[in-house]
Amino acid sequence: MNQNEYDWIDKFIRHLEFERRLSGLTCKHYRRDLKALAEYCDQYDLSGWSNLDSEHVRSFAAACYRKGLSARSIQRRLSAARTFYRYLVREKHVKKNPVVAVSAPKSGKRLPGNLDVDRMAKLVEITGDGPIVARDRAILELLYSSGLRLAELTGLDLGDVDLADQTVRVTGKGSKDRIVPVGRHARRAVSDWLKLRGQFAPGEERALFVSKQGNRLSGRSVQSRVSYWARRQGIDVRVYPHLFRHSFATHLLESSHDLRGVQELLGHANISTTQVYTHLDFQHLAQIYDKTHPRARRKADDKA
Repeated sequence: MNQNEYDWIDKFIRHLEFERRLSGLTCKHYRRDLKALAEYCDQYDLSGWSNLDSEHVRSFAAACYRKGLSARSIQRRLSAARTFYRYLVREKHVKKNPVVAVSAPKSGKRLPGNLDVDRMAKLVEITGDGPIVARDRAILELLYSSGLRLAELTGLDLGDVDLADQTVRVTGKGSKDRIVPVGRHARRAVSDWLKLRGQFAPGEERALFVSKQGNRLSGRSVQSRVSYWARRQGIDVRVYPHLFRHSFATHLLESSHDLRGVQELLGHANISTTQVYTHLDFQHLAQIYDKTHPRARRKADDKA
């Protein structure tokens, strides 16, 4: 491929920088992916961008796969090429976009992480006194007890938790309300926090969880406090607020096998969203099988 054809990559990157105002890092990624495509064209003696057809693009994707690139990385490369050719068509340098007809490989569904029951119990059983500790204990217990999303937790007002009824009313995605049970540990923690909340919150503040300044606690602050307590409690994996929701769903499903019930508690509109936790449950059962079933255990001589 001659220098004039390579120059089209530079023109395209300038278009991304100055017309579309994309970040420097994004433009860097585009350049790297298009350079890989140009090197493929050189390898197969394709003299210009107009010589590339859909079969070449499929061959390029297959070559990337053989080099060990993940499906996600190949998707990104094809997306870069598709956008590049859209620009070339607009500039009348080529007549058609050969990438349009090529489907990217599907990446495997990433299963949500979760903590096992023992580590979750260790995480939420924080010790100490004072309003900050009481507030954080209530946050951790409520996240795990009721499987709340971060935005649902920070959006709670004082009247949303009914300790007598043992429920919490949350507003989920699409502004849909649902009522979720609150466990006894979470109820006790919330009750303890409410006794001390007045030290921070002014009388007119309705938020359940507030900062030292008396304002509604932000999602970023909750994330920071969750990370802090995970380190303090010696949890050896990255912990974030949504991990409580994943753990809540996984532990319920392992115990009840009631997919519809878990769907209701999580507030999922479609059961297909909830079904990802059945994969986690199966993995857990498969591990137990491999460790305990006499026909599953492999002796050392079987591996030779």
